[in-house]
Amino acid sequence: MSKQPKYQQVAEALRREIDKGTYGPGSRLPSEAELATRFNASRNTIRSGLNLLVSQGLISSSQGLGYEVRKHEVFELNASRFENLNFPQSGDAYSTDVTSAGRHPHQTFRVEVKATPEYIAERLKVEPGARSVLRFCHRFVDEVPWSTQATHYPDWLVREAPRLTDPSDIAEGTTRYLASLGIEQVGYADEIASRMPTPEEARLLDIGSGVPVLLWTRTGYSTERPIRCTVTTMRGDLNRMNYEIGDLAARGQGEVL
Repeated sequence: MSKQPKYQQVAEALRREIDKGTYGPGSRLPSEAELATRFNASRNTIRSGLNLLVSQGLISSSQGLGYEVRKHEVFELNASRFENLNFPQSGDAYSTDVTSAGRHPHQTFRVEVKATPEYIAERLKVEPGARSVLRFCHRFVDEVPWSTQATHYPDWLVREAPRLTDPSDIAEGTTRYLASLGIEQVGYADEIASRMPTPEEARLLDIGSGVPVLLWTRTGYSTERPIRCTVTTMRGDLNRMNYEIGDLAARGQGEVL
């Protein structure tokens, strides 16, 4: 006999069935009453088991609609190619990468002039509270909230590149726009972290309980100084990042030994 509490046994049994595909992405689980009969357990026990799966990000619950298996159509981002002008692309890197993956990109956009947060100021090498321009994108893939991207540009750069304050998107992408002015991003430093979302992040990204966010901070540099700092906040369950570094010719060669 299992030493696990009954609600954990219920959760484990349902998790195995979700993994096997008995309940596929988007499908509804049986009602609490049906599960109570199946497992010979109380409704409270069944609810506790289901709530455990909710907290783990496997299912979601809706008032009056029961429990549904969450969809996990993961988008894979090649971060070493993202915004790299040596790779051909038309428009900004996000739209190009999503379209190339056979998915549909969509984003909303806003621009603000604001005081630079300390976290960003440290990376841009400006005084905390100094003026910067924030370009903020709320991004979707196939109409599902996928990420937010907040890019800060220092005030000195905005004076040289005034389109950074345009309230609409820059069609060719800001990296290409700056390069056209002779302000080329020649390198970047990435920092990657994860944590649980803030209430605002959970709202924007439609994140259920138990799902973390992935924070990707990229600071871009010209030959002389930092020119921007971008913080991309992504749903941890719907995104995967990879990097390609060095000579990878051997990747496609040889046989399995």
